[in-house]
Formats: sequence, C-alpha cells, structure tokens
Amino acid sequence: MLTIIRGATVFAPAPLGVKEVLLAGGKVIAIEDSITLDTNVDVEVVNAQGNYLFPGLVDSLVHISGGGGEAGFASRTPEMNVADAFSAGITTVVGALGTDDISRTHADLVAKAKGLKQEGLNAFVHTGSYHVPIKTLSQSISHDIMFIEECIGVGEVAIADHRGRQPTIEELTKIAAEARTAGLLSKKRGTVSVHVGSGVGHLSLLLEVAKTSELPLDQFYPTHINRNSDLLLAGIEFAKRGGTIDFTASTTDYDLANGELAAAEALAYCLEKGVPVDKLTMSSDGHASLPIYDNRNQLVGFEVGDEQALFQSLRQAIIEFKVPVEIAIRSVTQNPAHILGLPKGHVAKGSDADLILVDMATFELTDVWCLGKRVMKEGQVLNRGFFSKA
Repeated sequence: MLTIIRGATVFAPAPLGVKEVLLAGGKVIAIEDSITLDTNVDVEVVNAQGNYLFPGLVDSLVHISGGGGEAGFASRTPEMNVADAFSAGITTVVGALGTDDISRTHADLVAKAKGLKQEGLNAFVHTGSYHVPIKTLSQSISHDIMFIEECIGVGEVAIADHRGRQPTIEELTKIAAEARTAGLLSKKRGTVSVHVGSGVGHLSLLLEVAKTSELPLDQFYPTHINRNSDLLLAGIEFAKRGGTIDFTASTTDYDLANGELAAAEALAYCLEKGVPVDKLTMSSDGHASLPIYDNRNQLVGFEVGDEQALFQSLRQAIIEFKVPVEIAIRSVTQNPAHILGLPKGHVAKGSDADLILVDMATFELTDVWCLGKRVMKEGQVLNRGFFSKA
C-alpha cells in the first residue's frame, strides 16, 4: 500500500511548510509540494489539511515491563500495552528497570521489548537498574549492548537518591567507560541513563566523572531534572557544559505543590536561560511507580506514570508556555533520538515512516503511523496489541 498524506503543515522537526508526504515499505519516499502517481497500485490518500505533521514521539524512559513496588508487592505497576504508546503518539520507546531488579528481570524486559516490536512498535531497552554493581542479562554490560539487538545502553542508574546504591565516582566512571566502548564496537551509543533523586548532591557525581576521566558529559543522560528548582539549576549548568538533560512528564499533584516543576515549564525556563535547544528532552516515565515521599523520605502516597503525559507536556509547552513548535517538538523527537543514538525522531526522504498528525486548531492527536502502518486513525487506535478483543 502506498500512502500520500496531503496538505499537512510539516515539522520535520524543522518547519517545511505545507507538503505532501509519500509513504511506502515503512519509509518516507518523498516530501514534495505536490505528488502525482501514475500507477495501478492501490494508493491511500489522507487529507491532512488543518493538521501538523510531526515525527512520531521518542519516549526515552518507559517501564515497559512494569516497575516499582515501593509500597509493597501489591504496588508493582502493570506492564505497558502497545496501545498506551500509540494513543499518545509514541512510536519509539526505551524500556528500563528501576528500583526493583529482583522481582523484575532483564529477561522479562527484553522479552517485552521483542513483543512490542512484534506488535509494530519500535522498542529498545537499557541493561542495568538503580543498583551498582550493575546487574545484566548476560555476562556483562558489554555483552548485553553488543549482542542483544534491543539493548542500547545502561540505566536507570540512580544517584542522589535514598533508594539507590550510592555509587562512587570510580564506579560510575567504569560503568560509562564500558558502555561507551561496547557502543563503539556495536555501532550503538552506549548511553548511561541516570535517575537523579532529590538528594543535595544533584549532578555533582557526573561532573566529577567528566572532570577526572576522558569521558564526555553526554555519555550520561540524567532524567527527572524538573524534580525541584535546585536540581533544575544544576541541570542548566550541566547542559551548558555539554550534557543533555531530561524532564519527566508524569508527575503528581503533591509533588507539583511541593516544588516539582511541570516538564513543559522546565523546558520553557531552560530555553529562557539560554540552554542550547538540542540539550533538552522530555520523557513520560510511563508505567513507573511514582512514590510520594515527605521531607523525611517517608512514603505518603503512590501513583503510576502515564505515557499520555508526554504528548500533554508537548501540548502544554506550545500552548501554555509559548515554546515555538519546532523547538518543542525537538524535545520529544530528534533530541532524545540523538542522545540515545537512534535513527529516529525526524521526517526526511528515506527515514522510517514514524509520523503523527495533530489538529492545528485544538492540538489534539488524530493519526499515528509507525513504520508506515497506520496504527491510529481519526482519534481511534487501530492496533491494540496481540490480546486485544477489538
């Protein structure tokens, strides 16, 4: 099936104006002012006038196989369904383990990623978890990154958090060095995704690794930088030195009332402070546990991350915080794809046909294509996964 999307205002993520986009074989074949085909092959023509066309969203942190457990066994969060991603405009996910790498395993994480790929979603994973020394699926970080197709890096390694294993500078250096070398040998990025808690150390460990080794700051990819204003200021310094920082879209009313910033607000603030556009990203932290702690680190509540939060943060950044469309869309497409070393997050001739349509008047998501297949049409998800009864 050939597909022509006509009349959309294209952000690739650079603004291209009103274009026609031709899809075939899972790829973008052409982007032109006008496309005419002389063929007997069936062609699906989509009238997209009044819509933006964006790259599919790249969600750099999703607990695809479930996570959490900080409120006991009953609080282990459920795994993600493929429809959770497609309904949020997400066409690429990166799965990770977090606090629980005991009842949650890397075998299950990789199996879940393979299942999501079978269902039509682009899915990748990190080896490791909060804990140091790093637990892996096979012999080592190097073996996982080099020989497991879906494994692209390490994460989430926890710093500045009472739930982590309090890694040292030396330990973090060795983790990042091994991930970087394995990435070079397997043509991957070997990024180290770093969970940053609310501890006073903020990002100092990562800065020290860069200062005392040959490793660049962008070997690390710290997330949850919108957790509080002090951490955000540390993140701004980190980004201005060359690192990339990530803001978590899923949050709770309690945390927002107690110092956390919405991801969209943090994005707008960093842009105002002169942080380079390409150093800022947002992710959903979907299906993560969101334990709510008071100032004595006592659990007072519990919620679950939601993939929908990523698109809603994009919408909020543009509508409420007036972030230009081409900048906001980069934070959830091209930028996370770049730091992770993924050939995603852009629309160009020859790129994977991962696309979304967004109504220009309401900024509501209407249509999604993943690898050229239409998985959401006019607001209705068409692909709900293997066990869907729809």
